[in-house]
Amino acid sequence: MSDSRYDSLKIENIVASGAIADAIDLADVSKKIEHCELNQKRFPGAVFRMENPKIASLIFSSGKVVLTGIRDQDSLKKGLSLIISAMKAAGVETYPEPRVGITNIVCSYDIGKNINLNKVVITLNLENIEYEPEQFPGLVYRIKDPKIVALLFSSGKIILTGGKTLDEIKRGLDFLEQKIGGIL
Repeated sequence: MSDSRYDSLKIENIVASGAIADAIDLADVSKKIEHCELNQKRFPGAVFRMENPKIASLIFSSGKVVLTGIRDQDSLKKGLSLIISAMKAAGVETYPEPRVGITNIVCSYDIGKNINLNKVVITLNLENIEYEPEQFPGLVYRIKDPKIVALLFSSGKIILTGGKTLDEIKRGLDFLEQKIGGIL
């Protein structure tokens, strides 16, 4: 979909997780891999920071990993490749193919005009809306299908999260615009 209504849709972060090995000796790996830190008093995994692409990876002794800070599919592939190479160089027996997939995409979107959040709440009057401006300046709208959470701000900015694909995010945005379009 290269639809112009998605022009201001921007991927802010992609989180991917899965497994790369049956087990990883974190103490050994953190000594052998540059930019890999282990402080088990603070966190049960090792943190491996990459610069290009700029990704932070959490590595656990179970062989599971969580990658965050990803901006696109190519960065995910490159980041995974760097982790696998570093692990192999440190003596870890990794899976021939990493079992890692996207678990969450966070996008920002600007509708280009202000949103009267009180009017949205009153007009929609739905259970899946949370709006407590004294605690948080945004309205939280939980969309059931696709399962997306949208944070709406009076400035017209929207944060969409929970999708595993960009298509799910776009469908969530379409649903949201269908619901609030007449209110704006």
